[in-house]
Amino acid sequence: MEVAYVCEWERRPKSNHCPSIPLVCAWSCRNLIAFTTDLKNEEDEKDLSHMIHIIDTEHPWDVYSINSGHTEVISCLEWDQSGSRLLSADGDGQIKCWGMTEHLVNSWESTLGSAIEGDPIVALSWLHNGVKLALHVEKSGSTNFGEKFSRVKFSPSLTLFGGKPMEGWLAVTVSGLVTVSLLKPNGALLTASESLCRLRGRVALADIAFTGGGNIVVAATDGSSSSPVQFYKVCVSVVNEKCRIDTELLPSLFMRCTTDPVRRDKYPAVTHLKFLTRENSEQVLLCASSQMGSIVECWSLRKEGLPVNNIFQHRSPVVGEKQPMILKWRILSATNDLDRVSAVALPKLPISISNTDLKVASDTKFCPGLGLALAFHDGSIQILHRLSLHTMGVFYGSSTSGSSQRGGDEPAIKRQRAGGPTVHFKALQFSWTSLALVGVDNHGKLHMVRVSPSMGQILDMNTLLRHLLFLLEYCMVTGYDWWDVLLHVQPTMVHSLVEKLHEEYMRQNQALQQVLSTRIVAVKASLCKLSSNTAARACDFHAKLLLIAISSTLKSLLRPHLLNTPDKSPGDRLAEICAKNTDTDIDKVMINLKTEEFVLDASTLQSLQQLIQWVGDFVLYLLANLPNQGSIVRPGFGFLRDGPSLGMLREMMVVIRIWGLLKPGCLPIYTATSDNQDSMSLLFRLLTKLWLCSRDESHPQEPDENLIDECCLLPSQLLPYSLPGLNSSSQVEIFSRSPGSQRMDNLRCLHMGVCPTEDSKACTRCGCVTMLRSPNKTTAVKQWEQRWIKNCLCGGLWRRIPTTVS
Repeated sequence: MEVAYVCEWERRPKSNHCPSIPLVCAWSCRNLIAFTTDLKNEEDEKDLSHMIHIIDTEHPWDVYSINSGHTEVISCLEWDQSGSRLLSADGDGQIKCWGMTEHLVNSWESTLGSAIEGDPIVALSWLHNGVKLALHVEKSGSTNFGEKFSRVKFSPSLTLFGGKPMEGWLAVTVSGLVTVSLLKPNGALLTASESLCRLRGRVALADIAFTGGGNIVVAATDGSSSSPVQFYKVCVSVVNEKCRIDTELLPSLFMRCTTDPVRRDKYPAVTHLKFLTRENSEQVLLCASSQMGSIVECWSLRKEGLPVNNIFQHRSPVVGEKQPMILKWRILSATNDLDRVSAVALPKLPISISNTDLKVASDTKFCPGLGLALAFHDGSIQILHRLSLHTMGVFYGSSTSGSSQRGGDEPAIKRQRAGGPTVHFKALQFSWTSLALVGVDNHGKLHMVRVSPSMGQILDMNTLLRHLLFLLEYCMVTGYDWWDVLLHVQPTMVHSLVEKLHEEYMRQNQALQQVLSTRIVAVKASLCKLSSNTAARACDFHAKLLLIAISSTLKSLLRPHLLNTPDKSPGDRLAEICAKNTDTDIDKVMINLKTEEFVLDASTLQSLQQLIQWVGDFVLYLLANLPNQGSIVRPGFGFLRDGPSLGMLREMMVVIRIWGLLKPGCLPIYTATSDNQDSMSLLFRLLTKLWLCSRDESHPQEPDENLIDECCLLPSQLLPYSLPGLNSSSQVEIFSRSPGSQRMDNLRCLHMGVCPTEDSKACTRCGCVTMLRSPNKTTAVKQWEQRWIKNCLCGGLWRRIPTTVS
């Protein structure tokens, strides 16, 4: 098992006590990690066990701590399926729903909640939204994303009119109550509670799973291994605007270790109870422990024929009669005696676990999603096969409270500490691709462990690339963040992964390509930042994201002149005409368009001037740098051979030309050395010549010497308005930000001054800075800003930055 210490966060008290309160952590599909500690800051007597700490893995040093308002220790944390809202529950029965304020990762608020006063919550889950995807390892070589990642028929826990899933959450309390809270479309909260069964008893541990038919299954135990593990079916409905809960008892089981004469009294307590996956209520993992050790069992619910009494064996069977069936729990596997288990983590990757899939995974050495993690009191972690429970990998943790996995480069004398309590994980969670583990130890430290996709098996480079490519494609299709996949990408792999990802993308149908068009550019940008050799390409991909967004926004403003419009929109016709018309004269291309479709009011056009200026400056930058193709690859180099992007810029130039006739003030501003210089015509002519060289991707041509000569003269003919000089040594504001210079709102393309006074936010992934609130209220600008209100264009999350730092 390959491991690496990725990050660490610590809140440590003065005393070296060994806490007994269970900790919790949760990892969202957007790679946000929420966790709690049970520490007490002795300086100000602040109890940290009621705090929720949230980090973005892209910015792990920026920890946002929420004063949760819980009066008792937090017992559960659960992210929703979108990864943007968080549920917290405590030992007093309080449940709170947290959401980002203005979509900022370091600003959270709770506006909703429910409670069962004085009844501690032991299990918590969001209702299922009906979306389930299966990942097929045996089809990883397929060229069709639809075959690799198929949508599974799965019903939501509760539906609104039209089949839309209803949002809400479900919790199980220690007294055996199940409580459901439903979020109505108008923002109101419907809440109801019901006993799991008529004879209520103590519930020490519970877990929640969902069935394909829309039902909910709850597993519960009173904490004694000699007691049965009970299972209940829970059905939620809305009747007469009230929430209704129906429960039904399902087959139960006794742990195998209690029926074994050797182990009957060896492990008295059930310490962990978990369904193997939230969408599979037919497989459950149980761990029984003592002060000295633990044992883990995996059980499966199966249909079996009901044996018939001998008295009925000899009667004539009725035509079509089938043997009666019964559901019964059967043990799949069990471990030998283990050290004492302190935490359990189950994989979130929806890998199919049929015999075919398991054999393919074994043959290809593709292990993500196959293993579950057990943390032990000696500080170690074992990865066990989720069905056979065979050991797949081991991570040996630190032995004292002060040691670290990355201490190898420190002097031995420095690492020596006085004997203290053993560091062990009290909470453990897998990432969404199962390539990383996060854990909180008993001293309040957060640890990150990297888990190899082959679980330490030796792989050739092509196989490793195929595994990483498979998971990157999965993240693209699902929309999940891919940060944990990047942990395993070496700089030497970047070029191959980018090329292979592009090849696989180009094999998909046109509709899917359109859906994934920006997501794949964002993934490529993240990959290219991992190597110094491809850093310039990363700049190009970030610029391409901005170009695609501007192009889509400007085209969406075009409106057909007549109501009975043809199938194609004005934007589609613009693209089609510009692709067919290879004329270098911008006015001749413009003649072929219906200019009445481009009519906008003057205030709207003026509000778009900053975006139009960016397009004009970018075209000038690319053309002026065409002759500078040397051994050093500069930002913008990738565009010079990117036919579709150059075609997009050409379309924008035509649109800008038409709008300039309506409102000259919206045109990009240049400083021309000649009074009669038509800047737009000059740039369009040179851009068209460059586009003609690269529009045929299969047979690209090198720019001729005349074009290069004209581009050499360009900096002496035109100077940009918002960019510094275009000589080879200058830094271009489009791609970089240097301290002490004019600060830019990188998405609105506005200058904010050297010391901005406006509140700003920055992307945790690419560092892009933009103002928190819009200075412009026009509809067109609002439409532009909606494209990146929740995420940066690169897919990163927003965080508020102090005014003095922005």
